[in-house]
Amino acid sequence: MLKNQLPYFIVLAITILIGCSSEQEPGPSTSANSSSSSATASKGTIAYSALNLTNPFFGIIGDNLTTAAETAGFDAVVDDAKGDVKTQVEQIESYISRGVAAIVISPRDRLSINPAIEKSHEAGIPVFTTDLMSVVPVKGSEGEDGEPTYEPNPLVVGHVGTDNRQGGVLAGTAMVEVLGETGGKVFILDYPSANSCVLRVEGFMEVINQHNEGRETGQIEIVGKQDGNGDMNVGYEVTAAAIQSNQDLAAIFAINDPSALGGITALTEAGKADQVTVIAFDGQIEGKQAIKDGKIYADPIQFPDQMGRLVVQKIQKYMNGEEFDTITLIPTVLYTKADADNDPELK
Repeated sequence: MLKNQLPYFIVLAITILIGCSSEQEPGPSTSANSSSSSATASKGTIAYSALNLTNPFFGIIGDNLTTAAETAGFDAVVDDAKGDVKTQVEQIESYISRGVAAIVISPRDRLSINPAIEKSHEAGIPVFTTDLMSVVPVKGSEGEDGEPTYEPNPLVVGHVGTDNRQGGVLAGTAMVEVLGETGGKVFILDYPSANSCVLRVEGFMEVINQHNEGRETGQIEIVGKQDGNGDMNVGYEVTAAAIQSNQDLAAIFAINDPSALGGITALTEAGKADQVTVIAFDGQIEGKQAIKDGKIYADPIQFPDQMGRLVVQKIQKYMNGEEFDTITLIPTVLYTKADADNDPELK
């Protein structure tokens, strides 16, 4: 009887072994189905073309944009335009060909970037800007000098930046505080191709002009304004030339920390660091440290971390069909040595 039942037991044992093996070691198809059901599909890629990642400011925007994008379910790509319009245009065209979900730009040139923005619009890819705004000339607005006025590019879906004019006003107020009733000669390290920096200088000059109005003595005289390219090396070269032409220079207003730090090096080499007061703009860690060390008097500080996060919020609202403010301008705060002395981020 046992002999006749042996084949039955063999089949039963094989069946049990196969069943146990299937439970303990899922096959490839089972594993793939499990992972695909548990993984969250990406909502697409947010691509950011940063003006220049050698400037830590844009790196902070990129880092916070990446974190916010990934938290929201997007992939993120950050590229360095290296301060070059052609490179930035090529990056945008690459994003278009890859079919990204959204493009974020800190434009190298507020006007030259517009054809690339038009291509993105035609491809159905929304474009957002941070820090630097793309603008278009207003038709029929040319003044006596033939220069038109400008307005935000209507093809840009959303912008997050600094209230740069307000920051310029703070810088001008600090300059009046420094020079007081004595007045003196001031040189401006400019960056005219960046609309944000144009606004900073406008706000600064508004306060200086108000201070000078009706004064016979103690005027603050702007003896020069030159493009420092927002760069430490260029800031150094421009400042070195400026102090050669103006031996009695009293102060410098620099539109950002890198150009200011370059200027400080030139002043130090010329033995004029104690003579010339520097007011900058940004609030980068290096700029804050220079304020603590007494090399920079004050900075209207920006908040690039907020820019990176807020632009992703706008992208999310756009994708969800929700209403949002097209332009968000974040006010600056004047940062002085008293702030630097109590800043836990500094040495």
